[in-house]
Amino acid sequence: MERRYSDMSKHELRLEIAELKEKARKAEQMGMVNDFAVQQRKAQMAEAYLLDPSAFNPGDVCQVVVNPELTAFTISYMNGVFAWGTHQDSDNVVAYPISILKQVR
Repeated sequence: MERRYSDMSKHELRLEIAELKEKARKAEQMGMVNDFAVQQRKAQMAEAYLLDPSAFNPGDVCQVVVNPELTAFTISYMNGVFAWGTHQDSDNVVAYPISILKQVR
């Protein structure tokens, strides 16, 4: 049975991330686009648990690094390793794992 990322130690998370990235690499080589995307997202989620959520605060403006075409993202509130907020050009509230956010200011 798989364990939750929140229950894993930093060492276990790093091993899990390496394994997921290897699975993603193999899926990409085999042309399995969906499996590649799933493994990549799992690795991003695990990476979020290696970061300190207190480094992200409401009002912080971030860029979504996996999709630089998105407009600036302003954090409204934090819930665990997820930042909830809105994009500059929208009122829709969305959430991102902090591992895919880069603070702009």
